[in-house]
Amino acid sequence: MSQKADYTKINSKMWDEWASAGGEWSLAINHQDFVDATQGVFDIYLTPCKPVPHNWFIPFKKAKILGLASGGGQQCPVFAAQHAEVTVFDYSDKQLELEKMVSAREGYSIDLVKGDMSKTFPFEDETFDMIFNPVSNCYIQDVEHVWQECFRVLKKGGVLLSGFANPALYLFGEDEKELQVVNKLPYDGTKNTVENDEELIKNGGVQFSHSLETQIGGQLKAGFTLQDLYEDHHHKGKITEYMPCYLATKSIK
Repeated sequence: MSQKADYTKINSKMWDEWASAGGEWSLAINHQDFVDATQGVFDIYLTPCKPVPHNWFIPFKKAKILGLASGGGQQCPVFAAQHAEVTVFDYSDKQLELEKMVSAREGYSIDLVKGDMSKTFPFEDETFDMIFNPVSNCYIQDVEHVWQECFRVLKKGGVLLSGFANPALYLFGEDEKELQVVNKLPYDGTKNTVENDEELIKNGGVQFSHSLETQIGGQLKAGFTLQDLYEDHHHKGKITEYMPCYLATKSIK
């Protein structure tokens, strides 16, 4: 890699390109779905295929909710539709622009904060009632730092909802027709032999596998109580025929 210390900037640029190209995680909620959400009719996702159970959520009205790496105009507008006070924290300008577009179209206010979640979060202690964090920490090297910061900025009794990749995904190569083990775990994208940033972006950015010890155990170590979890498959690729590819957790401070 040409600039290992700047891997989060490479990933930010990748998400800008994905959003500009209309990637599936950058397709903002439409008007009718927003209207339905105002009536409590919605599905939103921490992982690709299985919607989050509604009993995982806190009451949204007047709740302070942080969409952590949750830009793109897909999930956070649902919270805003039910009168939550929403902050979106994301490192992609284009993903934040989609949030701004939806809020302008539907006429609600939302706080948009550009930032790198591998750093200290730019929020005071005990600010939020809920954090919603879809699959994204595969782009961060130190996931336990993320859990510690989530614990810090949540109020006592606050809820952390997070989705993340099954580390076994990173054992295999990109061939969707045949599974072949190509990597040792934990996978560390900063050790990728590709030197060209554009090639890295084309190949999915700089990613990290993260063990379940650092994902689930890291939440517990940060002080959370794990309340529930579920597994999910991917909607494409060969590996999903054999195993769940993602997990989602509900944890309480």
